Amino acid sequence: MGEDNRLADVVTLAQGMAAAHTPRESWRAAALGACRALDGSFAALSVWERELGRLRVLVNVGERAPDEEEFPEAESYPVHQFPEITEFLHERWAGGGGPNAWVETAEGPAAGTPGYFHQRVAALRRRGRGCCVVAPVVLHGRAWGELYVARPAGAPLFGRGDADFATVLAAVVAAGLAQTERLEEARRLAFTDALTGLANRRAVDVRLEEAVERHRAEGVVVSLVVCDLNGLKRVNDTLGHAVGDRLLERFGSVLSLCGAMVPGALVARLGGDEFCLLAVGRPADDVVKAADELCRRAAELELGEGVACGVASTGDPIGPVRSARRLFRLADAAQYRAKALRAERPVVAGREGPDDPVVRLADEASPAHGERRRFRGREP
Repeated sequence: MGEDNRLADVVTLAQGMAAAHTPRESWRAAALGACRALDGSFAALSVWERELGRLRVLVNVGERAPDEEEFPEAESYPVHQFPEITEFLHERWAGGGGPNAWVETAEGPAAGTPGYFHQRVAALRRRGRGCCVVAPVVLHGRAWGELYVARPAGAPLFGRGDADFATVLAAVVAAGLAQTERLEEARRLAFTDALTGLANRRAVDVRLEEAVERHRAEGVVVSLVVCDLNGLKRVNDTLGHAVGDRLLERFGSVLSLCGAMVPGALVARLGGDEFCLLAVGRPADDVVKAADELCRRAAELELGEGVACGVASTGDPIGPVRSARRLFRLADAAQYRAKALRAERPVVAGREGPDDPVVRLADEASPAHGERRRFRGREP
């Protein structure tokens, strides 16, 4: 293979990883790029989990055997089955040796240092493969895992040049993984409330828009709980903001606990003393039950004065919900009524008859009449 072609393969692999939007897409792009660059039939990317003493497979691509899933949930191998994980990735490299790739064949060792390892050779034979090249992946100065590319039995064996090229590819993969980590961290920070660790308003905006689109297209039930933590201003004024922050953190933990009653629910801090819970595809009564438990637990919090909690669900008679903004207005109006009534339990939109006061309040709070708070979303 010419140098120009190999350079093009390196660029293609790097571009594939750079275009990935999720870690899974990045892993797949890495394995596919390496498989093509080395003219392999199969490739895998695995991570070394030191704390568990195992090599865990993240992705398998190419001609997979029946027992090889693309994104396996539980494909891992004890480190003792692969001595090179500790000896080559750690000890030899730390001792001055470079993290270079090596080749193994179904008949035993070929190019590279580590040599014959029964488990890998047995795996090659079992899956009809004739050879493989194994390239350590080093990230942030530490052995992270390995890139593995194989060819079928009868195909030309990998040589020393292939092993050297695999070492280069592993370095490119490491750079791509580092970029993916940075992007994931940036996304996490962009959608996370720094104080409580819950989702933030931006995350709710995005998820609620998506949920209402699903409701419109598929009829999926979407429920939103909006709650206001009572007594925070008094705590801040009398005991200081540090104590107020602790109250917010504790309430966030309670909200997270109650949110776990509704599988898949998103719990978030909207800002200040305002929080919410968003559930998709769950019965409205399940969400109301979680909100009721939230009110009970919040009332028991030290320093706080309970919570005003409003619920709006497309599973209740609240009229058509064509936009995220309308559902938010309904939940907000229910929370506003709960606060005005000093209610100890959630107020649920649409459950007080044909002339439901919450629905009426939400409709009166249309943009033409002003809203208590702005919501980034399309109008009905």
